[in-house]
Amino acid sequence: MTSDAQEEPLRPVATPPAPPQTKPSAREQRRRRRRARHRGEEILGWILVPVILFGIYWGITAGLEFMGTSPGVVWDQLMQVKAALEKKV
Repeated sequence: MTSDAQEEPLRPVATPPAPPQTKPSAREQRRRRRRARHRGEEILGWILVPVILFGIYWGITAGLEFMGTSPGVVWDQLMQVKAALEKKV
């Protein structure tokens, strides 16, 4: 088996010539622009959605604090109303 091994250095394989560079078609250009736009929208979404959610949370908390209450107190009151409504039924 060892006599079958090639003992000389390997010769590089010739690579096929690259096709000539042609201008992409209008359809390919549109596809590339669309792909880039979708990628940009995805990145923007990952940044803006948490900022918007944090802003909504901050706004609700600030509004309730301005009125002299907190989200926990409002939640407790809602649960009391729910319990009172369940007793009536």
